[in-house]
Amino acid sequence: MNKSQLQQHDREHLLHPFTDFHDLGNQGTRVITSAEGAYITDIDGHKMLDGMSGLWCCNLGYSRREISEAIYEQLNKLPFYNSFFQCTTVPSIELADMLAEVTPAGMNNVFFTGSGSEANDTNLRIIRRYWDLKEQPEKRIVISRKNAYHGSTIGGASLGGMSGMHKQFQSLDYIEHIQQPYWFGEGGDMSPEEFGVHAARCLDEKIQELGPEKVAAFIAEPIQGAGGVIIPPETYWPEIKKVLDQYDILLVMDEVIFGFGRTGEWFGADYYGMKPDLMTFAKAVTNGYFPLGGTMVSDRVAEVIKSKGGEFTHGYTYSAHPAACMAGIATLNILREEKIIETVRDTTGPYLAKRWAELADHPIVGEARTLGLVGALELVKDKNSRARFDDDCTAGGVCRDMSIKNGLVMRATGDTMIIAPPLILTIEQIDELVEKAHRALDDTARAMA
Repeated sequence: MNKSQLQQHDREHLLHPFTDFHDLGNQGTRVITSAEGAYITDIDGHKMLDGMSGLWCCNLGYSRREISEAIYEQLNKLPFYNSFFQCTTVPSIELADMLAEVTPAGMNNVFFTGSGSEANDTNLRIIRRYWDLKEQPEKRIVISRKNAYHGSTIGGASLGGMSGMHKQFQSLDYIEHIQQPYWFGEGGDMSPEEFGVHAARCLDEKIQELGPEKVAAFIAEPIQGAGGVIIPPETYWPEIKKVLDQYDILLVMDEVIFGFGRTGEWFGADYYGMKPDLMTFAKAVTNGYFPLGGTMVSDRVAEVIKSKGGEFTHGYTYSAHPAACMAGIATLNILREEKIIETVRDTTGPYLAKRWAELADHPIVGEARTLGLVGALELVKDKNSRARFDDDCTAGGVCRDMSIKNGLVMRATGDTMIIAPPLILTIEQIDELVEKAHRALDDTARAMA
């Protein structure tokens, strides 16, 4: 089929995630046909630097034959077997071992799923089971944050704090939300340091409001990804740790986006010095080559679930899929052997921070922020007041389209432009990314004038 035929069949048969179908029908889809390294190419031959690593997942880019060959070999040897009924496979055992080695100390057990959404649903089941076995069944409430993203299943979306999603389904009634640590958007006249403490103390206030004896867990991304790459002030996580140390509640860190090197450490928990009880992962664990997610379970929690006896009545057909686990093994081997994460920490992360900060001087940029190989730009009409161009946040959509035109994939979250490029990016490609982003900002400024 040619391009127009493909777009027509797409309109007629394919329901896309997070899509306004009326707009999609009018505009037509962008058909991506190939990819190599850090670049993707569409059906028109337009080559773009992928500033979003697919969907936060292709951290090693698109040309890793080691991963695809590992999947192929496993499919020919044992394409599938389940992990129910006291069965297992070699790849699932080996990947579990590797994950225990690279995750924070004291996390030696993993429950495999097919995605981050399924993993966060699993977290809800583990939390409930843990407190029941501890004979504290009244501990039911899970606290999350506004504008957080924890997946799109009923459980995951309930944990998430995105109002647009909550308008379209009935959220679980035992999940509460507190203020996000978004200094640029919500910090007002406070300094970042003051606001970080303020946002963290909201957790303590909510725990006191609900009653510590009823609160089971607190879940948070180390950095809010889909919410706009909201990097918390430096005072935020230390203060959260102080609050958590006061109460007997579980900490769940959602590392679906920031796990496996994005911050320059293996996990965001490592970067911020946190010790989670449960840790969600997915996406980059297989470099996006095969669906796989999971929950790392701390020894504190796993020992209760294992030792108290009885069946844990939860699981998925594709839990610990052998081909997915082989993809994970190959991915972790590359991260280790090529010292990808160390390069992000010592070289490319600091260089991106330096170059990205230059964009803060642009007339329509209110703030430019980065950490590791992730970044955001706040688009504003007025720098001093931080006023947006309009209430509908149309500047972000315009800038996204201008980025594509200039050969760069950036994502728009409202009027916040975000990037999470592959961790294999070179210094020269970082220069290319920043230069293309600058051209997109120039084009956006002219379009919004």
